Amino acid sequence: MAIGATIHTFDVQLADVDRGVYEDLTLRVARHPSETDAFMVTRLLAYLLEYEEGIGFSEGISATDEPAVLVRDLTGRVTAWIEVGSPDAARLHTGSKLADRTAVYTHRDPAKVAATWAGKRIHEASGIPLYSFDAGFIDGAAGALERRNTMSLSVTERHVFLDLNGTSLSSDIHELRAG
Repeated sequence: MAIGATIHTFDVQLADVDRGVYEDLTLRVARHPSETDAFMVTRLLAYLLEYEEGIGFSEGISATDEPAVLVRDLTGRVTAWIEVGSPDAARLHTGSKLADRTAVYTHRDPAKVAATWAGKRIHEASGIPLYSFDAGFIDGAAGALERRNTMSLSVTERHVFLDLNGTSLSSDIHELRAG
């Protein structure tokens, strides 16, 4: 019998000073059995750092034709393609052609992730940011995860301050370009 996804609930206070986004959110995030806590935390951070009208999680690992997070306009057209982890160049190429904006958030070594794209065809690669965090930040957040979570995330001058279930962490948001 297949093991189902584990549902995590997050009550989030989001204050992104850089973008002028202030929201109180309740999110139910399904973690697939093959998904690590670090990947799920990165996926959640990508969602929150990209938060805007029309944002949503895809069907996850089983959705091979969609990114981890995407933004759709009112007509259903994908306007932002947001990958998590270390997507291959073909996925970035597809996403960059399909959406107005493409981004990648990773919990891995960003230089190694970017190196896998070297010499590969990626539509408008120089416009695709690859975001990462300080060493230990994602693992610290993953260690504080529970099934029901209380979280506050503040962003100012590309620095995140995270409080997750009483564990306080902070990190710069680092950026590389795909091309």
